[in-house]
Amino acid sequence: MILTALKSYLIKNKRAPLIDMAHHFDIEPDALKGMLEHWIRKKKVRQIEGLSCTKGCCQASQVNLEIYEWVD
Repeated sequence: MILTALKSYLIKNKRAPLIDMAHHFDIEPDALKGMLEHWIRKKKVRQIEGLSCTKGCCQASQVNLEIYEWVD
């Protein structure tokens, strides 16, 4: 169930930081990574290393963001 919700979320948003998705689905980031791996194995999602967030627009701290992108 959450796999399809995650798919829909990424299709709608195109890209999203791991931490934002974790907050959206109210799930631990490590658990969400496991679900994202399902889509990565199917070559539907790829991970993009983002830059540090300093604007306060997301829930990330001063570390590199893990951004995931849906691949059509």
